[in-house]
Amino acid sequence: MKRTLISDTPKHLGETIRVSGWLNSRRDHGGIIFFDLRDNSEILQIVCPQNLAEGIKEEYVLSIEGEVKKRPANMVNPNLATGEVELKASKIEILAKSETPPFDLKDMKVTLPTLLDHRPFTLRNQRIKAIFKVQQEIVDSFRNTLKKSDFTEFQAPAIVPANAEGGAEVFRIDYYDYDAYLAQSPQLYKQIMVGVFERVFTINKVFRAEPSVTTRHLSEYVSLDLEMGFIDSWQDLMDVCELIIKNIFSDLKNNCKKDLEVLGTVIPQVSEKIPRLKMREAQEIIFERTKRDNRKEPDLEPEDEKEICEFAKEKYGSELIFITHYPTKKRPFYTYADPEDENYTLSFDLLCRGSEVVTGGQRINDYEKVIQNIKKWGNKPEDFSYYLQAFKYGMPPEGGFAIGMERLTKQILDLENIREASVFPRDMERIDLRLSVIHKNEKDKKLGRKKVKK
Repeated sequence: MKRTLISDTPKHLGETIRVSGWLNSRRDHGGIIFFDLRDNSEILQIVCPQNLAEGIKEEYVLSIEGEVKKRPANMVNPNLATGEVELKASKIEILAKSETPPFDLKDMKVTLPTLLDHRPFTLRNQRIKAIFKVQQEIVDSFRNTLKKSDFTEFQAPAIVPANAEGGAEVFRIDYYDYDAYLAQSPQLYKQIMVGVFERVFTINKVFRAEPSVTTRHLSEYVSLDLEMGFIDSWQDLMDVCELIIKNIFSDLKNNCKKDLEVLGTVIPQVSEKIPRLKMREAQEIIFERTKRDNRKEPDLEPEDEKEICEFAKEKYGSELIFITHYPTKKRPFYTYADPEDENYTLSFDLLCRGSEVVTGGQRINDYEKVIQNIKKWGNKPEDFSYYLQAFKYGMPPEGGFAIGMERLTKQILDLENIREASVFPRDMERIDLRLSVIHKNEKDKKLGRKKVKK
């Protein structure tokens, strides 16, 4: 008998069908036992005779045949799509047994380290699954918006030469006895691809060897990147960014209603036009509101980002705001300086609910100016010869931006820690297991070997 997805069971009232999934919970009531069976689509109540249910425990993987019946009126569950029906089991096959779970999957009251240590198990939790259904929609919406806007997708490399962008926050790897690095960004490659397709995007894993453990940084994350040529103004980039973000919010409302309900989340407020402020203007407003004086700082502090988002919400009814004109010395060599004041750049960050989620700006497209800036930033043009070919042979006015997928997920869903928005997070303390645990195990093994030798 062909398997029926649990979400489709109401369509088969009165029929005998086969469903498969994990035992979510078991309730014993005298001679009758109730199972809640879970598959990827929904949960279904199963009515089991005692002889069929003997020895079956939570998280067992089961295949169950039976007749779909209407539930008694007093047992209807309005919170489930299958809440008006149940399956009267006539046959149960155990496909795989489960050990006793380390904690209750349905009501996980555990610390974040414990949750991540048991990630293969905790990902089955309804709330955690909802996070990644939302994240899938974010990526799909990003891709669909750009494809409809004549952008071409390409795949940027994850392994780059030493001349890519440099800096201390890179992971060096041994590449056939040569030095290479894990990419910090697809930036140089998407600029090259503007000379091919004019409008491009890429969805890539990128790597930052940041020596810090915060609630908003990861060592490996997904970057949603785009670059576009023949722009009339650097503000064209913010217009495209606004379109993407608004489409993401709309698609989440339309396609992830159930997941947002499970997470208890409301999509961020956004005004008809997302407000735009220069960084120095934002710092003045923050000073007026808080008397905290960061007006000479080259960037917004985390508490400043939260404060200016509160300002935007109060004044414009928007939980998002663009901050523009960051100092030239704090932006990469390829960032276009403001012709009216070359100490600042035609660049921007988009802040959402108190944290930056997008960074972008216009790029220098003049070959000689790019070379000049490479030298000014303390690098050698010959180390960028591959990249510079794109400019040597003509590059139109262009720019782009990058959206941190996990960061945007975190801010939309109001999660406490960005690790909750990564299926398998990597940071300076974790590669699946905590590195301290791995180190201890390795140390114990070495000590054990020494004892044996003695």
